[in-house]
Amino acid sequence: MTRQEELKNARTMWSDWVEAERAVMSGQEYRIGTRLLRRASLDEIRRSVKYWRGEIDRLEGVSRMRVQQVIPRDR
Repeated sequence: MTRQEELKNARTMWSDWVEAERAVMSGQEYRIGTRLLRRASLDEIRRSVKYWRGEIDRLEGVSRMRVQQVIPRDR
């Protein structure tokens, strides 16, 4: 699978999980493949949304790390 195909797949998965989150938050059930997700699955859904967002960022080369410079001083 090429990087572009992986990125397209990651975006599709992320979109599906975001849609599932919306449905569950409004009190509905949502099906992804053979899995039926309910309000009790909201934590799992949110972990998946975060995971796929990270995969998209990784494949796009986006870094969310912040670097701070510290300069020690003698007193």
